Amino acid sequence: MQTLDVVGRLFPQILSGEKNSTIRWRERHIVPGPLKFLCDGNEDEAVTVIVTRCTDMPLSQAAAFVGKQDEWPDEVMLEGMREHYPRIELSSTVQVVEFELPPC
Repeated sequence: MQTLDVVGRLFPQILSGEKNSTIRWRERHIVPGPLKFLCDGNEDEAVTVIVTRCTDMPLSQAAAFVGKQDEWPDEVMLEGMREHYPRIELSSTVQVVEFELPPC
């Protein structure tokens, strides 16, 4: 099964269904289907989601693509992404991974 690590502060948003996409740069290529998120810093926390769509695009387009353009203007997006990827640029090609929690 494909897996991705996620920072602990974002893990509860995945569990609640509030977070339904992730933006990745130079990480393993994700494809639609099951995906297990592993919580960084807590090996006991994991959740399996269903990836519905994966789209490659410049980072500068990602916020609008996921409907967060008002929350994530370019400067905010770049600063946030650089926490995880210090060398990323707005022109860098990222993978936007959209997912949903499986039905209960």
